[in-house]
Amino acid sequence: MTTSSTTRGVFASTEKFPGRWVLVAAFTLLMFSSGVGFYGLAVYLQAFSRELGWSVSSISLATTFFFLVGGISGLSIAKFIAKRDVRIMIIAGAIVGSGSLYCMRFVDQRWQLFVVYATYALGWSASGVGPVTTVVTRWFHAKRASAIAIASTGLSVGGIVVTPLIKWILDEQGIRNGSPWLAFIWFVGTVPVTLLFLRPFPHLYGWLPDGARVAPGEQPVVAGTPLAEAVRSRFFIAVTAAFVFAFGAQVGGVQQLVKLVEERTDRSTAMLGTVVLSLFSILARFAGSRVVSRIDMTRFTVAVTAGQGVSLAIIAVSNNRLGLLLGIALFGSTVGNMLMMQSLLFAQRFGVLDYPRIVARHGLISFTGTAVGPILLGWLYDNAGGYRASYLAAGMCSLLGVLFFSLAGSANAPDNE
Repeated sequence: MTTSSTTRGVFASTEKFPGRWVLVAAFTLLMFSSGVGFYGLAVYLQAFSRELGWSVSSISLATTFFFLVGGISGLSIAKFIAKRDVRIMIIAGAIVGSGSLYCMRFVDQRWQLFVVYATYALGWSASGVGPVTTVVTRWFHAKRASAIAIASTGLSVGGIVVTPLIKWILDEQGIRNGSPWLAFIWFVGTVPVTLLFLRPFPHLYGWLPDGARVAPGEQPVVAGTPLAEAVRSRFFIAVTAAFVFAFGAQVGGVQQLVKLVEERTDRSTAMLGTVVLSLFSILARFAGSRVVSRIDMTRFTVAVTAGQGVSLAIIAVSNNRLGLLLGIALFGSTVGNMLMMQSLLFAQRFGVLDYPRIVARHGLISFTGTAVGPILLGWLYDNAGGYRASYLAAGMCSLLGVLFFSLAGSANAPDNE
C-alpha cells in the first residue's frame, strides 16, 4: 500500500515510527478536554452558585444534562469517525465548544445554562476521549496499555495545569469576563495540535500498529468483534452496568469536590485539592499500566473500584485539611486508572474493528450514571444537610460497581454465550 499523498510534516518520509507524535496529540487533546471540560465543570458549578446564587442541585441538573447530551451524541460521532477522518470531527468540536464557552458570559437564567451546556457537550464529545482513544487503539496494539496510559495522562495533567488556571480566571474576573478566555484556551489547545500531529490510521502513512512497516502490496486487516455480537455478550453488559455505578460515583464526586473542600476549608485548599487529585491520578495511572499487563484486567478494575469507594467514604467524613487531601489523593489514584481501564477493557476484549461504535454504545448507557451522579450528590447536599450523605452514597455506588465488574469475566478471552 502506498503512503497517502496527504502526508505532511513529521508524517513525511521517515524511518522513525510517527506514533509518538500521535501520542503527543492525544495527550494534549485530552489535557484540554479534561482541564476545561471534565474537571472544569466543577469550577463552573461553584462560579455560577457563587455569582448567581443558584442552588447546587439546579446547577448539578445542568451537569447531568451535559453528560446525557454527550453520551447520545457519541453514537453519531463514533459512526462518523469509523468512516471518515477523525480530524474533521475534532476540529468541528473545537469550534462548537469554543462558541459555547464564550456564550457562558450571557447566562443569567437557568434555561440558558442548559442550552450552553448542551452545545458545549457536543463539542466536548466530538473532540474528547472517544475520538482520541479510538486513534490510539488504531496506532498501538501490543503496546496499547502503555500508549493509552500516556495519552490518558493528559486527562490528569489538565486538572493540574488547566483547571487551576481557569479557576483563577473565574475567581478574578467572574463568568462574564472570564468566559472569552475559556473559549480561547479551548480552541488554541485543540486545533493546532490536531492539524499538526493527529492522523486517523497508520497504514495510510506506510505503517502497521506499534511500528512495523507495511510491506509492498500488503492490505492490513483490522480485526475485532462486530458491534452486534459485542453488545450481546455478558462482558459488555456487566462492564457497562459496572461503569454506570462507578462513573456515577466518580463524576459526582469530582464535580462537587471543589465546593466541598472550599466549604470545609478555604479556596486555596480547594485549588490544591484539584492538583492533588490530578497528580495522584497521573502517578497511579503509570503504575497501573505496568501492573495491568501482568494480571487480568477485570480483576484489576475490581480493585480500583473498591479503592474508589473507600476514598469517597474518607472524603465524606473528613472535616480537616489533612484528612480531605489524603482522601482526595486516594480518590485521584482510582480516577486515573478507572478512565484508562474503560478504554483498555473494550479494546482488549473486542479489538479494533468496531471499537469506536462499541465504546459509543457503552458510553450512551454508562453516561446515565455519569449524568445522574452529579445531580444525586447535589440533591443530597441540598436535602440531607451537607456533603457527608452525598459522598457516602457515592461510596455505596462504587461497591455496586465492584459487584458488576466481578460478574463480567475475563477481558482476555470470550465468554461462552
